[in-house]
Amino acid sequence: MIESSLKLIADSAPFLLKGAGYTVGLSLGGMFFGLILGFTLAMMRLSSFRALDWTARIYISFFRGTPLLVQLFMIYYGLPQLGVRLEPLTAALIGFSLNMAAYAAEILRAAIASIDRGQWEAAASIGMTRTQTLYRTILPQAARTALPPLGNSFISLVKDTALAATIQVPELFRQAQLITARTFEIFTMYLAAALIYWVLASLLAHLQNRLEARVNLHEKDA
Repeated sequence: MIESSLKLIADSAPFLLKGAGYTVGLSLGGMFFGLILGFTLAMMRLSSFRALDWTARIYISFFRGTPLLVQLFMIYYGLPQLGVRLEPLTAALIGFSLNMAAYAAEILRAAIASIDRGQWEAAASIGMTRTQTLYRTILPQAARTALPPLGNSFISLVKDTALAATIQVPELFRQAQLITARTFEIFTMYLAAALIYWVLASLLAHLQNRLEARVNLHEKDA
């Protein structure tokens, strides 16, 4: 029993690892574009223009208040009714990016808002513009505060990519489903997939801890 299960895992490893490649790619892409959009939303939330603030609030509320699975279905299955057809991988990347942006926006907003107002005033007193103050003084400090929750969000995103299987993206979980349908070895294949997710999440957690330690060390030295 054990030997046959191990053989099945070994034979299926190329397909599972190929799926893991899609998982990593979707995670990195979703985080990258999510951070860009999230930063824009955070700036809108901190803006003195109420229209920008409320637009960002509504966006964040919607994407944090609705299931990611529903959002993926709206993009992949719903948009074709409006004349917009997307490939599964593209639809998944857009969905993960839009969802991640909502969480990243609040993390970045809170981190920026946590910086003492005196920092802005001190920078203004030496002739720095608000833009210069933001990029040279505020963001480097806010990044240290935002790093842990952003790292946790990225780890969650890696696991959430399994939802892309529902729109036919051949990521890790989808590959396990396809192999299971052919071999009927349900427990073995899903356990193998779970172990790969676990390894990916553990590696990311280790990298996050190393990065946080380095940032904290530089902060103490400064």
